[in-house]
Amino acid sequence: MSETVKTKGYAAKDASGKLSPWEFERRPVGDDDILIDIKFASICHSDIHQEKGHWGEQIYPQVPGHEIVGVVAAVGKNVTKFKVGDRAGVGCMVDSCLECDSCKAGEEHFCDHGKTVFTYGMPSETEPSGITQGGYSDKLVVRDHFAVHIPDNISFEEAAPLLCAGITTYSPLMRAQFKVGDKVGVAGIGGLGHLAVKIAVSKGAKVYAFTTSEDKVEDIKSWGVEEVIVVDDEFKNMQAYNKTLDYMISTIPYQFNVAAYVMCLKPGGTFTFVGMPEKSEITLNNLMLAFARVNFNSSLIGGIPETQEVVNYCADNGIRPTIEIINAEEINEAWEKVENKDARYRYVIDAATF
Repeated sequence: MSETVKTKGYAAKDASGKLSPWEFERRPVGDDDILIDIKFASICHSDIHQEKGHWGEQIYPQVPGHEIVGVVAAVGKNVTKFKVGDRAGVGCMVDSCLECDSCKAGEEHFCDHGKTVFTYGMPSETEPSGITQGGYSDKLVVRDHFAVHIPDNISFEEAAPLLCAGITTYSPLMRAQFKVGDKVGVAGIGGLGHLAVKIAVSKGAKVYAFTTSEDKVEDIKSWGVEEVIVVDDEFKNMQAYNKTLDYMISTIPYQFNVAAYVMCLKPGGTFTFVGMPEKSEITLNNLMLAFARVNFNSSLIGGIPETQEVVNYCADNGIRPTIEIINAEEINEAWEKVENKDARYRYVIDAATF
């Protein structure tokens, strides 16, 4: 396993947001690594933000993708977590120190030594391209610790979105510790938001879904929500929900009127922001936040143990993302649809088409 792994994928070559085929090499399979033959990889809005440089200057060519599933094709000599033929998935990170308190507590994304390595676009001395390369490709070499098992009772294509959208919403929802019957708001019903709705409903919440897309209403109703609120341009129709909700999670990845949503919470309620706008910045009216008397926080992803937990939970409880399978040549069109809010609700790329 001393040879590099020849890989085919789709890469961004600049900040235009247009991807094209690219053949490249991944590092050899090391003693603690596994090689995954990728079957499916899904599209996250984060892919678009990063490749367009919205979160900072990037190194190109860069292969995006951090919702990855496939079959283990090779294992390093120290690997005991997987064997050849196992179903495996990889999410938003591929390495950390694994020695600090955070890593040992299953919070590898908060590595105390700052050694969290995300799945694509991060400097890497071991990768021939000089940076980590993501899942819009046919093969992946990854440290075994950072892969999770994909149960047999969920399809590959339905499991893929759980590796980012699933864990990113599941983790703060579980930390919120809402009770059965509590009123939970979900703002932004896209790839992340639709899974937040399904997870919260499955946990017994009365879910209030906030969307700007009227044509999503019937879909959202079918997922068991209490109400769907189509947010108007002036946010006036949200006033009827003033001080109504116990908890709200926002997945909106743009600048928006945060105060209008925060005011829907009861005093003492909690608002969690997981959407990441350009420059990862949001604008807040602090006076409105003070009047609302709510707890305002943000959340990143989740650690490896919790990622395995959400995959198992969704597999066992029949929670499935709503997906559309596409070929590699349709990626650029799919990106445009994501940006235009036309995705319903997660595009999943068939890796056999790379």
